Amino acid sequence: MKTHVPFPVPVLCAWARVRITKSKMSAPMISQIRRLTYAKIRHFRHLNRENYRILPKQFNRNYEKTVDQDVNSWSDEETTGEHHEDGVRENYPGHIPTTTFQKVLLTVGSAAMCLYNPSRDDMVATLGEVSGALAIRKMKEKMEEDPVGRLILEEQPVINTDTVSIEYLGSLPEGTFGKEYWKFLSKNGFSPDSRLPIQFVDDPDLMYVMLRYRQTHDLYHAVLGMKPNMLGEVAVKWVEAFQTGLPMCALGAVFGPLRLGPVHQKRHLETYLPWAIRTGRDAKFLMAVYWEKEWEKDLDQLRTELNIEPPPVLN
Repeated sequence: MKTHVPFPVPVLCAWARVRITKSKMSAPMISQIRRLTYAKIRHFRHLNRENYRILPKQFNRNYEKTVDQDVNSWSDEETTGEHHEDGVRENYPGHIPTTTFQKVLLTVGSAAMCLYNPSRDDMVATLGEVSGALAIRKMKEKMEEDPVGRLILEEQPVINTDTVSIEYLGSLPEGTFGKEYWKFLSKNGFSPDSRLPIQFVDDPDLMYVMLRYRQTHDLYHAVLGMKPNMLGEVAVKWVEAFQTGLPMCALGAVFGPLRLGPVHQKRHLETYLPWAIRTGRDAKFLMAVYWEKEWEKDLDQLRTELNIEPPPVLN
């Protein structure tokens, strides 16, 4: 499968090439653009070395003498957390520091691509990170107000195949939450390892909150009883919008129904939307649930404890 390069990267490359050629930019601004564009290209080269978008030859020639030096300096600063010459800091491995202007540009570009092609997971991930700083901070505050949420922030568990045994989940009795999650993964061919890492969230503590949200998204599908089709995704996005306040979730909740057919639009408005709003508003804060400790619990009992209404049946 061909690796997609995020929509804003080619735009940034072209824009940077023109501006730098005119030599009217300050050295710090040139460094900002160079670091952002090359870091993104390096990231996608790592994902798939055979299928990546190559920068224009002229752009490469302009910087072929300085790229190696810049890459070495980025690696050193990534481990030490030091400030770059422009004052922007890399705060954790894989972090791509961006200025306010760059975040705005990424927000606009990724939002446009999400509306055009909602299946672009990389664009959905980028949009959530660059537009959700305030919402992520509020999510962290709500987790800190809950004893289980505080424990999650302290221990910082991650959900992948190294920490969760898929075979164990499949061996659980019918009707348990873990079994339902296993069915969701198996039936749809999903894996906990498929979630993208966090790159654009600047605060390391907030980075974990965003990662936790991203890794628990499939768990929400399981506990809410929603399939990963458009109707189910829209319903989950409404729940997440009320729970998290993330602009990305609100965007998907509002504009997602536009892609539904007439029959599903009617079902969404009459059944799923009211249910999702009630659930998002009244349920326990789902980010403060230690899901890894609930695998063996009866699903109906878990829903009762979380104040989640029994979901409508999705055909």
